[in-house]
Amino acid sequence: MESIILFAPLVGALICGFGWKFIGEKAALWVSTGFVFLAAILSWFVFLTFDGTTEQIQVLRWIESGSLAADWAIRMDRLTAIMLIVVNTVSALVHLYSFGYMDHDPQWREGETYKPRFFAYLSFFTFAMLMLVTSDNLVQMFFGWEGVGVASYLLIGFYWRKPSAGAAAMKAFIVNRVGDFGFLLGIFALFYLTDSVNLTDIFAAAPELAETQISFLWTDWNAANLIAFLLFIGAMGKSAQLFLHTWLPDAMEGPTPVSALIHAATMVTAGVFLVCRMSPVMEFAPQAMTFVTFVGATTAFFAATVGLVQNDIKRVIAYSTCSQLGYMFVAAGVGAYPVAMFHLFTHAFFKAMLFLGAGSVIHAMHHEQDMRNYGGLRKKIPYTFWAMMIGTLAITGVGIPLTGWIGFAGFASKDAVIESAFAGTNAAHMYAFWMLVIAALMTSFYSWRLMFMTFYGTPRGDKHTHEHAHESPKVMLIPLGVLALGSVFAGAIWYGSFFGHTDEVAKFYGIPYAEEQSEEAHADDGHHYVYAGQPGEGAVYMAPENTVMADAHDVPKWVKVSPFVAMLIGLGLSYLFYIRKPSLPGTFAETLWPVYNFIYNKWYFDEIYDAVFVKPSKAIGRFLWTKGDGATIDGGINGLAMGIIPFFTRLAGRAQSGYLFHYAFAMVLGITILVTWMMIGGGAE
Repeated sequence: MESIILFAPLVGALICGFGWKFIGEKAALWVSTGFVFLAAILSWFVFLTFDGTTEQIQVLRWIESGSLAADWAIRMDRLTAIMLIVVNTVSALVHLYSFGYMDHDPQWREGETYKPRFFAYLSFFTFAMLMLVTSDNLVQMFFGWEGVGVASYLLIGFYWRKPSAGAAAMKAFIVNRVGDFGFLLGIFALFYLTDSVNLTDIFAAAPELAETQISFLWTDWNAANLIAFLLFIGAMGKSAQLFLHTWLPDAMEGPTPVSALIHAATMVTAGVFLVCRMSPVMEFAPQAMTFVTFVGATTAFFAATVGLVQNDIKRVIAYSTCSQLGYMFVAAGVGAYPVAMFHLFTHAFFKAMLFLGAGSVIHAMHHEQDMRNYGGLRKKIPYTFWAMMIGTLAITGVGIPLTGWIGFAGFASKDAVIESAFAGTNAAHMYAFWMLVIAALMTSFYSWRLMFMTFYGTPRGDKHTHEHAHESPKVMLIPLGVLALGSVFAGAIWYGSFFGHTDEVAKFYGIPYAEEQSEEAHADDGHHYVYAGQPGEGAVYMAPENTVMADAHDVPKWVKVSPFVAMLIGLGLSYLFYIRKPSLPGTFAETLWPVYNFIYNKWYFDEIYDAVFVKPSKAIGRFLWTKGDGATIDGGINGLAMGIIPFFTRLAGRAQSGYLFHYAFAMVLGITILVTWMMIGGGAE
């Protein structure tokens, strides 16, 4: 069954991409969509029936070179089961949604057969992501990692007539290569130290890595910390963390279904998955995990500030994704890996719904994306409005405080992340806690700002567009309804499995645990459990001394309430700014223009990178072109060739005179030179 889940999207991509001429365009689209739906249905069956036991399923023998052995195998554990339903569910719904969205896409001329190519790219992207999350060794994971990068390049630049789309695709590809280089170095280091790329062997060697020193960049490093740091660099690129985040907003140049697929549950969560997958190594790298916590918290804050002032509806949600990924990395950084996966799981539902809901708004408004030209749409597109409302309630964390799970999906998982950050023990945990609470306030503000600017108030912008705004077809609304169910119930249903007491979480993830006698009991039955066993025995590894998740249940009440209070403050401010006094945003922008410009221009990261990296690279390229190719090659070598070679050619041509005595003279002259050389060289002794 697992093999069917893995290869079904690939079969669909091949049939749709290469066989549509034989079976017809519509048949090809339905075939690719059907195969992904098959994978999604089987993924849910596996997830709901999985017992938590880790299993390796051999697919084929792949690479054997010396001591390097990398077979293609499926590593089936709880992490894999979670990612299977996340990837395949969102992908299946995006396929279905694309039938309606791409049917009237204005970017394409009539009669062009672009749809099979688009659906083939979607299915190939899904297969590459599945190859990544099911990998049993790092080489296989890297192939999936790069496959996702190629597919994202094709999808982001799908509107190939738009120069901005091509530039965005190139930017995503290049920025991700920076992170991928760190990932490669981490793989090389692991193979050098463990003589294996197999995850089971690496996990077993993790305690030994913590005691090993390795030289890198003329300095001795702790091996576990260095490897964890290098792997996280790779995760930073894929998951758009601070400094390697600049590709994510520009990726909005792709079609909206692509935005939902890439930014909701698949490509951008690959980095979070990598950190959680490599938890047996990460647990022995405290300094690296402090860095992960710091970067995640700073990214959550940074992206939330930029989201406050964006006007493109898709860019607001894109920066929201960047911020929420920061939450996930904070949870992983403090050692609460199940909590990181919990937020990844719930985020997939409400973020996919927000992106697809935004696509429905864009579809209704004839592909207008500027929220300043919206307003008053809730009666025009009521189904889309309620779907977006549910997504907003989920992402802002609406629920009943102190209950933990009675609320929308984002309420349960976001509170779990913030409580885990407070309970953390590394040097950055309190910094992360406050950054996440502030980011929660800003998340509430920009999310409700989007709702108020889009669906409330009076219509703005083109009057004709507003008058002809209409609800999307059912093929686009059905995915919204399915995702709405996940946005409402996913947190409550699986709260205990992801963030329950130690024994409950351990059973879910297949982690060995033991009862420990202690006066301070965390579980309701009066027992205190600790994680036990060796690295690699469960889907994630949490050392016996890692009590972050247990301690998170005992944080002060004000900590548990703080995200809810932050949400209310953000809601109140947004209501004041965009409903009660719509003139306030303009007044604040004029009064605090230095701050506004700094945030609106995304902290000037693009401008700094352009000055530091892009322009010098172009200058070097121009120098090599003009001085190297133009002056040296064209002017020097080519000039030399154009002078000397014709001279000898003319000389040789004169020797071919046609007179016999000229040839006889040349022969005598040659013999004379040969005899002279032999006499001088001693050859005639």
